[in-house]
Amino acid sequence: MKQNVIIMGAAGRDFHNFNVAFRSNKNYNVVAFTANQIPNIHGRCYPAQLAGKLYPAGIPIEAEANLVQLIKEHHVDLVVFSYSDVSNQYVMERSAIVNAAGANFMLMGTASTRIKPKKQLISITAIRTGAGKSQTTRRVCDILAAKGKQVVVIRHPMPYGDLVAQEWQRYQSYDDLDRYNCTIEEREEYEPHIDRGIIVYAGVDYEKILRQAEQEADVIIWDGGNNDFSFYHADLSIVVFDPHRAGHELLYYPSGVNLRQADIAIINKIDTAAIEEIQFVRENIQRINPQATIVEAASPIYVERPEIIRGRRVLVIEDGPTLTHGEMEFGAGTIAAQRLGAAELIDPRPYAVESIKEVYHQYPEIGTLLPAMGYSRNQIADLQQTVDQVECDVVVIGTPINLARLLQFKVPVTRIRYELQEIGFPTLEDLLQDF
Repeated sequence: MKQNVIIMGAAGRDFHNFNVAFRSNKNYNVVAFTANQIPNIHGRCYPAQLAGKLYPAGIPIEAEANLVQLIKEHHVDLVVFSYSDVSNQYVMERSAIVNAAGANFMLMGTASTRIKPKKQLISITAIRTGAGKSQTTRRVCDILAAKGKQVVVIRHPMPYGDLVAQEWQRYQSYDDLDRYNCTIEEREEYEPHIDRGIIVYAGVDYEKILRQAEQEADVIIWDGGNNDFSFYHADLSIVVFDPHRAGHELLYYPSGVNLRQADIAIINKIDTAAIEEIQFVRENIQRINPQATIVEAASPIYVERPEIIRGRRVLVIEDGPTLTHGEMEFGAGTIAAQRLGAAELIDPRPYAVESIKEVYHQYPEIGTLLPAMGYSRNQIADLQQTVDQVECDVVVIGTPINLARLLQFKVPVTRIRYELQEIGFPTLEDLLQDF
């Protein structure tokens, strides 16, 4: 008999799993997606134009809080967990909720979800959000471009807007960012590539995205999101590890998948992490995946205007997802402000409004800094209002993009930049020599 299915997600892996495994499969009837992690993505519909002929009315996207009720209402047989950057304990708790409600619980593997490319492909993934995937991707792109290769990046999905319009998207200029009404989170991933002349693809349907990218690429780079594993079969798998969160490679889902499939394991941030944390990560890699080649690296910080920080009251703005589901309590901006002698890091929480205040409520472990949350125009407006109200002398921006293109600042601003730098040998250039 046909099984009724719910796919639990966060507007990314969930849509991909549906597209490759359920969309044209008459043995299943997907009654709903559920949404978590990202604000305001439930209450929509996965549109009929993308859902295929078996779903002429599309598929509703419900809040995950309604999961048990949905299982009972729709007599659901199977629930497919399809999002990332959560603890193994968290995943099994969701399994318990689903099983207690009477349904089976599934985690989909690589064989049923990866698409085979026609061009060479390198996947870059990580064990947590904020480990250093983006700067690793930039470093690999630079190495390959210097060899004369036409490199195209495919970015892990962030379809938070009009899903039909986002079926597949190509980014080559800042005008494209404006044309697609990109969120702060999207801009953080796309702008650094655009600045290097690298074309970026993203969207919803990753079969169509791949086939478009293959038309203009010698080598495709899968630029992963969160700690998810690649949507594509890779000729080379690079995985970034974060010793500031030593052990998370064993404790978070699907970090263990990436750990076990790494050809190159990069231990990043060795310039700021404790020696014992670095060694703990190294031992875990060697024990679980002894075939992986280990590369040590740092992400050195460059400050545009360091002279304006010393002795001043500083508001630090950091990358949002790294602080929320990435669970980091600081970022590059915080480190730079402290190293350069800021008199005080201003706590923005008393000044936060609306959705920004809700972020602090949902993630109380966030430190004395402001997460650059901008999943919608309304949230960007809330971020602007919060910035306007904070009483500070200087703003330090630790995000990968120039927030001054989106926000107005009434005090002097300095940006923090960081790139991957291998320490010792082998380097990525050594390992990519014959790729």
